Amino acid sequence: MNVSPLGIGAAPLASPIPAQRCPVSSGQLLTACRLAWENGGQLVTLWGSDERDRERGFCLRVLLADTDGLTLLEHTLPDAEARYPDLSPIFPAANRMQRANFDILGVQCDADDQRPWLWQAAWPIDQFPLRRDFEVSPKWEPGEEDYAFVRVSGDGVHEIAVGPVHAGIIEPGHFRFQVVGEKVLRLEERLGYVHKGIEKRFETFSLAEGYRLAGRVSGDSTVAYAWAYAQAAEAIAGITVPPRAASLRALCLERERIANHLGDLGYLGNDGGFAFGLSQFSRLKEDVLRLNAQAFGHRFLMDVVVPGGVAADLAPDTASAIRKQSRELARELRVLRDIYDEHAGLQDRFRSCGQVSRELALKLGITGLPARASGVPQDLRCDFPVEPYAALDVRRATREDGDVAARVAVRFDEVVESLRLTEALLDAMPEGYIASSFPLAPADRFALGIVEAWRGPVVIALESGPEGAIRRCHPHDPSWQNWPVLEHAVIGNIVPDFPLINKSFNLSYSGHDL
Repeated sequence: MNVSPLGIGAAPLASPIPAQRCPVSSGQLLTACRLAWENGGQLVTLWGSDERDRERGFCLRVLLADTDGLTLLEHTLPDAEARYPDLSPIFPAANRMQRANFDILGVQCDADDQRPWLWQAAWPIDQFPLRRDFEVSPKWEPGEEDYAFVRVSGDGVHEIAVGPVHAGIIEPGHFRFQVVGEKVLRLEERLGYVHKGIEKRFETFSLAEGYRLAGRVSGDSTVAYAWAYAQAAEAIAGITVPPRAASLRALCLERERIANHLGDLGYLGNDGGFAFGLSQFSRLKEDVLRLNAQAFGHRFLMDVVVPGGVAADLAPDTASAIRKQSRELARELRVLRDIYDEHAGLQDRFRSCGQVSRELALKLGITGLPARASGVPQDLRCDFPVEPYAALDVRRATREDGDVAARVAVRFDEVVESLRLTEALLDAMPEGYIASSFPLAPADRFALGIVEAWRGPVVIALESGPEGAIRRCHPHDPSWQNWPVLEHAVIGNIVPDFPLINKSFNLSYSGHDL
C-alpha cells in the first residue's frame, strides 16, 4: 500500500507476507483508510492495546490489506477519554470490531452505534478485561445485558426471534428476523455468547506455549490458527522452520480444508432436503478424520503445529494410506458432484438463493470462500504463497453468481484441488528434521502471522513480553468480515431458506466471540 502521500514514516513489519507499520494521527488514520478503500484495499482487523505501563496511553491498531501486502496503522490515544474516528463508513466490517474493542479495552470511537457487542454481563459494564489493571469482580446487575435490536415497522411486518439456544447441537447465536409473510425484510444478528476471554488468557502463556491456546480459538480451524501463531512466534524468536516441517504443516492444512468442506457439502445437501448427501459426505469426512488420528495423533490435528515446526512426523505407511485415500476420495467426489449437479430439487433450492453480488461483496469487505464465490478471487496460497505453496502452483477456485450454488461449487473445486495438493506434497516431501528448537524470545517484539484457512485468512498479531512471555496476542477470524454479509444475503429470501444460506457460509461463532 502506498502511504507516501500521507507523509507517514513506514517501517518493515515481521510477517510471512510483505508488511509495513505506520504511526498515524487521527486525521491520517481516516485518510489512510480512505486511500486504501479507493485503491481496492480491505480492512483485515482492528484491535487495541493498553500501553499505560509504558506511558503511551492506549494504542489502536488497524490492519489493512491490498495487492502489495499488509499495512498496520498505529494510532496512539493518550488516555481512555480520547476517541478515534469511526471507520465503519469506509469499512462496514469495522462497526462490530470497534464495539468489541470498547467492550474489552474501554477505548471508544466517534460512532453512532455504541451498543455493546461482546459484552454479555459477564463482568461490570464499566470495567474492561484487557486493561492491565483489570481485576475480576461480580457481574453487573441483571437486565443490563438487554440488547437494542433494530426493528422494522409497517403493515404486515412481524418479528421472528431464533436462538441463541438452537434445536441442533451448534454454537449459540441470536437471529432476529423482520418478515412479511415468509419474505425476510431484515436480519440482525447478536453474537458474543461464547466469549471465552481468549485474549486475556494469552497473557498467562509463554510464547513457546501459546500455540495450544491459538489452536483452540476455533477448533475446526486449529491447524490454520496454530500455524499463524507459529509464524508470528518464529519471527519474534528469529528461527527458521525445517523444509519437512513446512510441508507437513501444508499437508495438515489441506486435510483440515478437505474435512470441513466435506462436512459442509453433506449438511448443505441435508438442508436442501437431500439426506442422502449428508450420509455420504459424513462417511467421507469420518474416513478423513480417522486417518488424521492414525497419522498425526488427533482427529482434528490439534497441537500438531508447534513453534519451530510440527510435533509429529509422518510414517511411510501412513503417507501411503493418505495417498490411497486421496485417490479414492477424488473418485467418490466426482460421482457425488454429478448427483448434486443433476438433482433438480437440490439445484432449485441452491440457485439464486442467498445471493451476494460482486459489488456488494467488495463494498462489505467479504473475504475467504464466500468472496471467491462472488467473483472476488482472493486466496493467500495464490496471492502471497509461503513455503511450500510457492512451488505448488495452487489453482484458484472462483465463481461469479454469489449464491448457495456458487458456494457449493467452490467447495467442490477446493476439495479437488486440496486432494491434488496432498499428493503433490507427499511426492515432494523433504527428508530431515521436523522442528527447530525454540529459544527464549526477546521482549518487546511484534510480528504477524497469516494463513489461508478453509473459511478465509486467519490472522495472529503477537507481541512478546519479558522472559519469553506473551504481552499481547490478538487472533482474528474471517467470520468477523462475513457475519454482516450474511444479514444482507438473506434479504428477499424466505425464512425456510435461512438455514441453507447460513450453512453455505458456515461462519464461526467461537472464532468470532473469542
